[in-house]
Amino acid sequence: MEHLEVIKYIGAGLMAIGLGGAAVGIGLIFNGAAAGVARNPAAQDKIFKTALIGAVFAELMGLFAFVGIFILLFI
Repeated sequence: MEHLEVIKYIGAGLMAIGLGGAAVGIGLIFNGAAAGVARNPAAQDKIFKTALIGAVFAELMGLFAFVGIFILLFI
């Protein structure tokens, strides 16, 4: 039974990588958006909307990982 607890904590630690991946993804999205606006300021509205949708999806993946950690640890 003790091995199962160890495996659960290892799995939770590996799932935490998903939280870091979401943060890196959001950073890359807004980095690209800033570069796009710098190149073409007239397209700022379209670029911002697209970047915001991309950030929402990246954050959603991070939230899935966060919920998965709690499911793994407490259920």
